[in-house]
Amino acid sequence: MIRFPPLGEMTVETFLRDYWQKKPVLIRGAFPQFESPLTPEELAGLACEEDVNARLVLETAGSKPWEVRHGPFSEEDFMALPEEGYSLLVTDCEKAIPELMGIVEKFRFIPDWRIDDLMISYAPAGGSVGAHIDQYDVFLLQGYGTRKWMIESQPREEVYIRGLDVRILQTFEPDQKWVLEPGDMLYLPPGIPHHGVALEPCMTFSIGFRAPRLTDIVGGVADMLIQRVDPDSLYTDPNLTPQDNPGMIGSEALATFREKIREALTADDDLLDRLIARVITDRRVDLTPFYPPNEVMEVASLRQLLADGLALMRTPAAHLALIENQSGAFLMVDGQETRLNHQTQALAEYLTSNVFYQGDTLLKLIEEEEAAVLLATLFGHGALMWQDSENYEGNNFSEEEDD
Repeated sequence: MIRFPPLGEMTVETFLRDYWQKKPVLIRGAFPQFESPLTPEELAGLACEEDVNARLVLETAGSKPWEVRHGPFSEEDFMALPEEGYSLLVTDCEKAIPELMGIVEKFRFIPDWRIDDLMISYAPAGGSVGAHIDQYDVFLLQGYGTRKWMIESQPREEVYIRGLDVRILQTFEPDQKWVLEPGDMLYLPPGIPHHGVALEPCMTFSIGFRAPRLTDIVGGVADMLIQRVDPDSLYTDPNLTPQDNPGMIGSEALATFREKIREALTADDDLLDRLIARVITDRRVDLTPFYPPNEVMEVASLRQLLADGLALMRTPAAHLALIENQSGAFLMVDGQETRLNHQTQALAEYLTSNVFYQGDTLLKLIEEEEAAVLLATLFGHGALMWQDSENYEGNNFSEEEDD
């Protein structure tokens, strides 16, 4: 459990019971004395990198109202911007800058598999992206400067202005308004109309949560079940009998196909659990550039580096999860599963409970050879990476328990 969740005086239990996916809540001083770890100039520099997903929203200075331009950008692009009337949005910032995981991990009172990304936006005075509705949970942390937030407190139908690059509501009638200063945070459940306007040059840190589409889960599980079917197995009908209409698909043929389909898609609860977990933790192809390169790591070398004081962390783009059912315990890493045993389960529990890993703790957990091999394998596949001691020592965001 996170020791200091950014909920002010509110407990996690109260937040989950009264607000999560139910209604908005403003939390003053959620991050006391918050200082943005990035400057606007550094965010602009990040938006110039090849693999970073960045957008510029130009309210009036584009070729049409509310024009959206996609990165990577250049210094010249930013030099040509007007003094006002635009917003820069950069998604998956914690994948590109692992130090930012210190902010994201503060929200691990929500399960990891629900956390999507940290988006950081910058806007000069008056800048916004218009009134809109998001279909996901989001915490809006004010990181720099001040921003005025306006919301309609009840969900409603989405009706947007046609012909724009961005989704802006045709009508917006806010019934609650706040000005957020650095460290203040607004939580919004899905479906709440909202509009944020910069009162001065400001940056907002948006911690967004994903809700997997059921079609993706069902489709992913079905795809894996289909892999169990022999690709060389063909339909046979040795007992074919004459039929009056050759254009009819006979009841016998349909019955055979129904049986084969049910056989292919039949799975007990334990197998379904594992397949669902694999789909949920599957690796996002677009995040591949944010994984460290694959590196073969010998167990002896890994132990020595940890003994020398180096520390590991979870690669921000990687998905690690643990499931337990009647079949046993399984570690899921980017859509792949490993069955755990008495040598490896404690390591898996530590890796999934934490994001930043202490070297001395890992050394104790990998005394068993099988556990050491598992850790080396995860490192070799890019799911784990070395912490940068210069950036992580004294990181005032990372206060997760070292269980």
